[in-house]
Amino acid sequence: MIEKKIHRFLERQRFDLTGKSIAVGVSGGPDSLALLYFLWGLKEIYQLRIVAVHMDHMFRGEESYQEALFVQEFCKKRSIAFEMKQVNVPDYIGKTGKSSQVAGRELRYQFYSEVMKKHDLNYLALGHHGDDQIETILMRLTRGSSGSARAGIPFKRPYEKGEIIRPFLCLTKQELEEYCQKHQLDPRRDPSNEKETYSRNRFRKHVLPFLKKENPQVHDHFQRFSEEIKADDEYLTELTQVKMNKVMEKTNEKVTLDKDAFLTMPIPLQRRGIKLILNYLYGEQPSSLSAIHIDSIFSMIKNPHPSGSLDFPNGLKVIRSYGKCYFQLHPSESKPFQFQVNGPGLVELPEGGFIEAEYYSKDADESRDMETFLVHTGLTGLPLIIRSRQAGDRMTVKGMAGTKKIKDIFIDEKIPKFMRDRWPVVTDREGTILWLPGLKKSSHSTKGAGTGELMQLSISNDFFRGHKDHEKGY
Repeated sequence: MIEKKIHRFLERQRFDLTGKSIAVGVSGGPDSLALLYFLWGLKEIYQLRIVAVHMDHMFRGEESYQEALFVQEFCKKRSIAFEMKQVNVPDYIGKTGKSSQVAGRELRYQFYSEVMKKHDLNYLALGHHGDDQIETILMRLTRGSSGSARAGIPFKRPYEKGEIIRPFLCLTKQELEEYCQKHQLDPRRDPSNEKETYSRNRFRKHVLPFLKKENPQVHDHFQRFSEEIKADDEYLTELTQVKMNKVMEKTNEKVTLDKDAFLTMPIPLQRRGIKLILNYLYGEQPSSLSAIHIDSIFSMIKNPHPSGSLDFPNGLKVIRSYGKCYFQLHPSESKPFQFQVNGPGLVELPEGGFIEAEYYSKDADESRDMETFLVHTGLTGLPLIIRSRQAGDRMTVKGMAGTKKIKDIFIDEKIPKFMRDRWPVVTDREGTILWLPGLKKSSHSTKGAGTGELMQLSISNDFFRGHKDHEKGY
């Protein structure tokens, strides 16, 4: 019996129906109507609280409205709480440009969420079945999905403050049709399910019949495959998270990856590590992202050339520069900047961090580190200038004869290309470069400075975070 199969499936999933409060998504079709009827039949036994939820997408005018009234009447006869909403999905599609399936799903789940909050429900039950599972897995494999996405439809997943559950994944479409006939449920049919313009319908009409002919129980094997893939991926993902925390740094919209440390990880963890980065930055990955994108990241990371970049969907930029790989969502273009220093104070830099200026006594020793610099203002005069680099910039370098191009210093220090236009350059009022913070000091001398003529400039460590190699101390 179908009921026994469902209960065995729920036991295998370690899911107990007792005392659950459930919103049931009901379109009026065989799958969702059977689910509502099944749960309604267990209401007293398991002390369930059920609310049926129907959204009229308004794709088919009066026909779809009549389906909504059918579901309403179905619930009324059985004293099932019912929530319904008409939403003009075609109008939403026109405003957003989203596909009918994406737009419908988005608005439908918004309504589910509203109902669950209104009635304080912890679960959302949906009527996906074993044939849906086969179609989903095949579609995702065909499209090039990777990792846990290949597992298809999960039995349960977090949603709002509770979970989505799918009790019918152990059943076939035919079994649900027979269940509806047995209990005289008279479900409604959506003609769009026959249109071959949708890829799912093509798989349903052409691929599934062949598989079922080869093995009538093929849905059980796909479900087992789904569960095994999911369990394996969850375990490997836990290992990946531990490893990745040691080889990357995260901010809100940027991840910096240490290339060499990352490549020491086992390859299965590397692939999941890249997916973790993409999940972190995207939140919800765009459907256009596939395994091909991940392969392109690996190709760039392993390329012997020290630099490269990739443009991903939704404004994600992936940049390889020397020993680092940068993932940044909506990176801003660098704009030239220039600030004046007329005395003690702070200058906030466009890319974060600041440079602080303060007077020093004439007997102060100049620090050896590159994060501070002493200026003899009696020689340079004021103001000092903090600006972005310019074409042809050169500077003297302390301890070296002649001058050196700023561009060559950046290359020698392995500063990523995208950071070079953001790096502050400190000059005197005549344009002579005095200091390249964190990198080089000029041959500027502080000897003979009188009282009040020594000014120390210091750059904060915030500026360097994620922009310089860690082995250099940043």
